[in-house]
Amino acid sequence: MLENETYAISPERQLTDAEKVLIWKKPFTHKVSEEERRISEEIKRNWNRGEMKITNILLEGDAGSGKTQLAKALSANFGLPYTKVTCFADMDKSDIIGAILPVISSERLEKMEPAEQIAWKALYESEGFQSITEILTHALGITQEQAALKMKQLLRLAAENNDGEAVEYRFYPSEIVRAYQKGYLLEIQEPNVIRDAAVLMALNSALELDGSINLPTEIIRRHPDFIAVITTNRSYAGTRPLNEALRDRVQHTEKMDLPTKEVMIERVMAKTGFQNEKVLGILADMIIILDKTARANAIKGVAGMRSFFYWADAIATGASAKESLYHKVIYKITTDSEEIKLLEEALNNHGLFASLEEAQIEGKKNENLTMP
Repeated sequence: MLENETYAISPERQLTDAEKVLIWKKPFTHKVSEEERRISEEIKRNWNRGEMKITNILLEGDAGSGKTQLAKALSANFGLPYTKVTCFADMDKSDIIGAILPVISSERLEKMEPAEQIAWKALYESEGFQSITEILTHALGITQEQAALKMKQLLRLAAENNDGEAVEYRFYPSEIVRAYQKGYLLEIQEPNVIRDAAVLMALNSALELDGSINLPTEIIRRHPDFIAVITTNRSYAGTRPLNEALRDRVQHTEKMDLPTKEVMIERVMAKTGFQNEKVLGILADMIIILDKTARANAIKGVAGMRSFFYWADAIATGASAKESLYHKVIYKITTDSEEIKLLEEALNNHGLFASLEEAQIEGKKNENLTMP
């Protein structure tokens, strides 16, 4: 039996073709982690246990620790469409519930700037069930945060230039509302950056097991299949501790650190095709030491799996291991000369620079011996 069949929570549910496309497909390089297995089993076991049902998950860890990958893997395991919302400091309630936008006449539309025309036309041509940020993101090729700001700009322009004519309005739900109402798996990225208490209150209310959201047009109830996966970074500039009320609504939390050395090597081999276990073992040791040293010295950057992937891939294509260490790993942690010196000292104290050089020399000798 396939793993996603093992964990399916609503096997009788009928999804549209568009919704099926949103279910994440695991690439062949995906390796099931202990966290993924643990969460999947917990949710499956408790799914039909009333108040013991697990529907809100918190993944807390450093950038590159695999939080989003895990959220997507849960989408595949449960057979739920995956979507996400990236929170930002100045979010307001319209970013949580959606917005009511005016339907502007074609004459007024022609007087607007090209970018505004594209945005409005994309909105009017949508089916109405897409979130406004999703529509603007695709139409204008911008980020989710930029789309939220563009929405506010469009509203302001429409209000300033109505020429006294009667205006028809249409409600566009947020991505949160869409997932909430239709029963998707929603990743909520970095809610701890939100400043407005009213926004957090609206989010808290939505995450109640039997919660509801008051829209301008109706009150909607939480779909029984809706799962929220909250992902937050530790030690990240601009963040604050996760709101206590929001944390209280979470039924399962994972502290996402670097995986074990063996798992790190296995994932990099699968991702990059680089198979030199000895070199990869030293690279993994270096990543682990850099991560620990950065934490111990309150250096803000992170040495994580993402850096490991790109560093190993650079070496696999012939780059110098030591030189690419700086471009792929250290400079992502910090470019401060004093902090770099601390990181270099830690690697030297563990003999890792010397070990890496020896392993590379040995690898080149072996390559020369196998050459015809």
